[in-house]
Amino acid sequence: MNRPVIGITMGDPAGIGPEIVLKAMKNSELYCICKPLVIGNAEILNRADAIVKSGLNINVVTDAEKGSYCCGTVDVIDIEGVNISGIKFGQVSSDAGWAAYKTIEKSVELAKEGHITAIATAPINKEAIKKANIDFIGHTEMLAGLTATNDPLTMFQVGNLRVFFLSRHVSLKKACDLVTKDRIINYVMRLYNALKVLGVDRKKIAIAGLNPHSGEHGLFGDEEVREIEPAVEYLRDKRIDVEGPIAADSVYYLALKGKYDAVLSLYHDQGHIATKMVDFERTISLTIGLPFLRTSVDHGTAFDIAGKGLASSVSMEEAIRLAVIYGKKYSA
Repeated sequence: MNRPVIGITMGDPAGIGPEIVLKAMKNSELYCICKPLVIGNAEILNRADAIVKSGLNINVVTDAEKGSYCCGTVDVIDIEGVNISGIKFGQVSSDAGWAAYKTIEKSVELAKEGHITAIATAPINKEAIKKANIDFIGHTEMLAGLTATNDPLTMFQVGNLRVFFLSRHVSLKKACDLVTKDRIINYVMRLYNALKVLGVDRKKIAIAGLNPHSGEHGLFGDEEVREIEPAVEYLRDKRIDVEGPIAADSVYYLALKGKYDAVLSLYHDQGHIATKMVDFERTISLTIGLPFLRTSVDHGTAFDIAGKGLASSVSMEEAIRLAVIYGKKYSA
């Protein structure tokens, strides 16, 4: 079997990222489907290993081609130019933010050069990133900036439920302002193409409503009548199989049961809550539109339990699996 090389970033070194990466690397099944290459800092990983007691051999390599990629060994590209001496578990610091950023920067470099097929990321801390004077609010914006990509798509997947987002890290007020006919048309057409890239055979798309009961034909909120319905009509004329608006309290359930292949969520929490309630640990985030595929755990740095060995690696393992499943199709 031709195993793809998957780059795995360690995340914020003060959070649970290094722990869940090591725990994930104990899963021998992952080595059967890919060559996992950790991008981070060997000293941080050794510190985390003293807590999780993985029994794994941490093998520092200088490039992807030199990894052993066998279960029992963690191949890691050691990032230089970071100061880790003062980084403490559970504490926000500029050094931790800088270290996290440098691992992402290196992973992008490797992906752009074709050394890795896809990237699976552990969580970073937005406050630490800001303290390090890095001008990006999160992973998606960082990856977009490093690859000169305009507005990549975010998709959440849990089971067979796929959710795309019309807006991400903006206020609820601004998110409502972004529900426009033109924006919906643009996102659905890009969403449709993303499903093709990911190898989804049927591409039946639903658009969630914004207001309760999708506004009841304008009785309480007219965004559905004014913006969403005209967008759906236009898209159908372009032979896109799309329905909506469909009340947000039912559309995600219908998609989970197989009626739709993807849902366009109209704002951040609408789709996040729906997916995480299905299975918090197995909800995975994908960034689509970059020159490579990126998957991610869908939880934070969990500073409250960092350094205690309590964090579950299920989400990290799922992120790596989806990076393998979709990464090969994405790069084909």
